[in-house]
Amino acid sequence: MWFVIIGLAIIGMNLASIGPFANWNWEFTGDLWKFCVPFGFAMLWWIWSDKSGLNKRREMDKMDARKQARREDNLTALGLDTRARRKGKKR
Repeated sequence: MWFVIIGLAIIGMNLASIGPFANWNWEFTGDLWKFCVPFGFAMLWWIWSDKSGLNKRREMDKMDARKQARREDNLTALGLDTRARRKGKKR
């Protein structure tokens, strides 16, 4: 996501004529590749994160956190202890 934000910032700075980006042109044989580099990195990052399972792990972590929060809310609504620890029996 950061690469996309950087790419959009570069385009915005070019259109607003700010800094060294103001002199870049949009010609195919000119500086167009400089505008495309951050978006290319973003595409490579998304491909890698999908192939490595990073996105799936993050999604599963979010689901587990929502499940835990829902469980704690339900236990609180029932008036039970949310720490889920067992009381030990003495023999």
